[in-house]
Amino acid sequence: MTSTLARLVTRSPQRLANDPSRVISQLFVPGHEGFEHAESRTGAVLKRILALDEDEVRATLDDVVTRFDGRHRDLAGTFGRHARELADRLDDAAHLSQERMLLLGATFTSEYAIEGAALCNPSMVAHPDQSNIAAGCLRFVMSVRGIGEGHRSSIGFRTGVVDASGAVTIDPRSPFATVGSVESTLLEAPVLRSEIVRLGVGGESADYVLDALGDRFTRADLDEQLDKLHAHLRTRGHALETISQLRSIAERSYAVEFAADIPLPERVLWPTTSAEEAGMEDARFVRFVHDDGSVTFYATYTAYSGSDISQQLLETADFRSFTSTPLVGRAAANKGLALFPRRIGGRFAAMSRSDRESNSIAYSDNPFVWTDSVPCQRPAEAWEALQLGNCGPPIETEAGWLVLTHGVGPMRTYRIGAILLDLEDPTRILGRLRQPLLSPAADEQDGYVPNVVYSCGALVHAGTLVLPYGIDDSAIGVATVSMSELLAALTSET
Repeated sequence: MTSTLARLVTRSPQRLANDPSRVISQLFVPGHEGFEHAESRTGAVLKRILALDEDEVRATLDDVVTRFDGRHRDLAGTFGRHARELADRLDDAAHLSQERMLLLGATFTSEYAIEGAALCNPSMVAHPDQSNIAAGCLRFVMSVRGIGEGHRSSIGFRTGVVDASGAVTIDPRSPFATVGSVESTLLEAPVLRSEIVRLGVGGESADYVLDALGDRFTRADLDEQLDKLHAHLRTRGHALETISQLRSIAERSYAVEFAADIPLPERVLWPTTSAEEAGMEDARFVRFVHDDGSVTFYATYTAYSGSDISQQLLETADFRSFTSTPLVGRAAANKGLALFPRRIGGRFAAMSRSDRESNSIAYSDNPFVWTDSVPCQRPAEAWEALQLGNCGPPIETEAGWLVLTHGVGPMRTYRIGAILLDLEDPTRILGRLRQPLLSPAADEQDGYVPNVVYSCGALVHAGTLVLPYGIDDSAIGVATVSMSELLAALTSET
């Protein structure tokens, strides 16, 4: 299908391709690779390293450092941390040389190529730091989905500038990739209450725990109350299951912190919990402006365990400190929730695809709990016959909310469309494109997942819609569209 709207779109010649040299370091435990079910081979490997003479230790460590030091920001620090993971097995660790400790750490370290298989599905927001930039220009942050071995996804970042004419320049990538340190964060009682009910184990035991904790509390507070429940198993029904499920839900809340000297394009959000063990997919970032004028950057993303999907909400003010909290409720049951950039009628609002095939609108007083949604747009055209969804958070314009959509049609081809929604009642469609705005071009059909163009969020600057988009889950392109022409097309095609 060739859309007559294609004339509105200008594709930039620049593309971001996956870079297999972008690697992170991770603890490697032999026997725990995921496909073996035997005991860890750590003890045997440890004995072999301890049996080496010092000359062989130094020579082997020198070889490792020569080959890998230029690929990581702090290789020695990584080896030291991983060696300390073996402390319980090292009775005489104090007598080991520094070189042997580092070699031990290196032996239990592996690299993971975060973009080894693919790079795709970007979203774009204004950068929180707009200092030292030319007049009329806008600095942006682009989130990207990197896919590596085993189809495991992580969230990375790129930066760049949109100039006064709407032209886009993407900064060079960072030579390193670095994951942040994981920390605990406060737990949200409404999240645990809603999810425990959905799982069918709400009731007296859950109330006994949560009623004693207030609206927000620490993991230690929860564990203390769960221990009290455990002491009364015989008098409270489903107590063991309640304890297990509450701990599982609580595990999904965590914080990530990056050191101040780690540049933003180097930072990588890496799967942390069992719910996202197989990947963090398709982050939809939005610059959210609160009623008092303060700004928070939120991002909804799909957590994939390897068998189940759930949704999480990232929150950050500076792209250095992040929290991740479960999104719960029927309206958040499937992929692709996208927040509006401000409250509507005093409530949070979101695009939802809870029925897996159409766009709806959800409202909530709590950004983590989404109970119901109202239908907005159902598949109507051949190119969207299989399903509809959003391509990122709605964008506010004077004419209405601009929502980029994705439609899936014959041969599982993904295309990007658009609708225009009423500012006060976004369930009301003011305009829609009957044909796609962006379809896979001839050189955009082949890749990791063929016949796909897909975005997780665009922005508007200088009268231009800047639309980063994934190409076949293999690369990222950037398209620009005149906003005045797009809005005219939206209303004329209604």
